[in-house]
Amino acid sequence: MSAIIQKPAPAFAGTAVKEGSFEEIKLSDYQGKWTVLVFYPMDFTFVCPTEILAFNAALDKFAAINTEVICVSTDSEFTHLAWSQTPRKEGGLGPDLKLTLLADRNHAVSKAYGVLIPEEGIALRGTFFIDPKGTLRASHIHDLPVGRSVEETIRVVKAFQFTDEHGEVCPAGWEEGKATIDTSDKSKYFSKQAELEDQMDIDPANNGKRKTNVVNGNAAKRAKP
Repeated sequence: MSAIIQKPAPAFAGTAVKEGSFEEIKLSDYQGKWTVLVFYPMDFTFVCPTEILAFNAALDKFAAINTEVICVSTDSEFTHLAWSQTPRKEGGLGPDLKLTLLADRNHAVSKAYGVLIPEEGIALRGTFFIDPKGTLRASHIHDLPVGRSVEETIRVVKAFQFTDEHGEVCPAGWEEGKATIDTSDKSKYFSKQAELEDQMDIDPANNGKRKTNVVNGNAAKRAKP
């Protein structure tokens, strides 16, 4: 099975390190919750510990929105354990890592989710959003040099949760508490946005910059009545 949006997420099972112990886990263990699957290239590297520690620091935020985070690499569970016990000042994750690290030694999970680099035997930075029914709702895949934003990950989960509960859709850059779009009457949203843009003298066609007029070849702010 491959990872396709709106289809069941590929099932997986394996040995993970969780709070200093080995534990057998599988995707079905997380049914009823949102699951964020975070693939990363390799233990004991550079960008990876910054990402994992950032996700680890936000576990309470994820728990508050009924979401579990599982990090995955092609390293063994023994390497995961050693890394989790290495002090942070030495590039490790210790001493109080609570995040789950799944070992994908046979590359089966990375292949199923389409993030494996075969010639290197490591995964790209893939983030997959799986809903409580086990359906894959979104995937974000990065090349190796650039780390991810935990806040953006939380924003995406909250947006899907909102749309699932309320039926409205979330516009670009939506954040919790901001306006959404009622698909039965989209004019309400767009009329309100146009009104706000006019009040703020914003030109949405010009990357949100202030509207200008050209006077004698020079840009000048639009005159107010």
